[in-house]
Amino acid sequence: METLEPIVKIKNLSYRYEKVNVLENINLSIPKGSFLGIVGPNGSGKSTLLKLLLGLLKLQQGEITIFGQDISRFKDWQKIGFVSQKANSFNTGFPATVFEVAASGLTKKIGMFKFLNKQYHNQVIHALQSVGMESFIKKNIGELSGGQQQRVFIARALVSEPELLILDEPTVGVDSQNVYSFYEMLDELNKKKGITLLLVTHDIGTISDKVTHVACLNKHLHFHGKTSEFEQLSLNDFSDFYGHDVHVLTHNHEQHLYGGAIQ
Repeated sequence: METLEPIVKIKNLSYRYEKVNVLENINLSIPKGSFLGIVGPNGSGKSTLLKLLLGLLKLQQGEITIFGQDISRFKDWQKIGFVSQKANSFNTGFPATVFEVAASGLTKKIGMFKFLNKQYHNQVIHALQSVGMESFIKKNIGELSGGQQQRVFIARALVSEPELLILDEPTVGVDSQNVYSFYEMLDELNKKKGITLLLVTHDIGTISDKVTHVACLNKHLHFHGKTSEFEQLSLNDFSDFYGHDVHVLTHNHEQHLYGGAIQ
């Protein structure tokens, strides 16, 4: 049983688009300091769940409590950082430096076209240091690799010093050689910085030694528990969950049942 007060608590949550149910009776909590991996096939409702958590969709049925407040009354959104899939909408050809991209995470706090005072300047530097990108401060964002760009986008989310960081498939566009170091960086943010992480991923096999909890979502919440419990699930459990056969994949010389090939 969890002893920490949950940062996020979801109760009896359901959502539908017109006549199509995409989420049904979801009950889920995210304890402070945890690292939750959410896995599910395409069309399982993961994106809808994130939009509801971020206040981008209005609740239809159920409750969401964030930092002890009902989401309808929650105003302190700077406590939550969000990193989308490779921030695909960001034009990497735009003439902006790594520092400028990271600093743009302060726009809501200080406004557009404002000069950074020393405190905010230091926050940007600290955020870039947290993701190992401080030596690239003057480089144009378009000069970086996909993995490096994604680290900068995480720094942009970290610059407002959030307590909860939500990441939606953050390794899209990151080459396989850099995926492991990327997850190592997330692990450090969680364990050393104390940031609560929520990660949506298809590659739970690669990161199963990093996440503390796993949620299996496919319209319903099929499983929610500690990673050690998740690893005891059988192939039949996963076949029932995904609706098709799954395969055993191997990562880092360890056998996992639910790696990156699952869609």
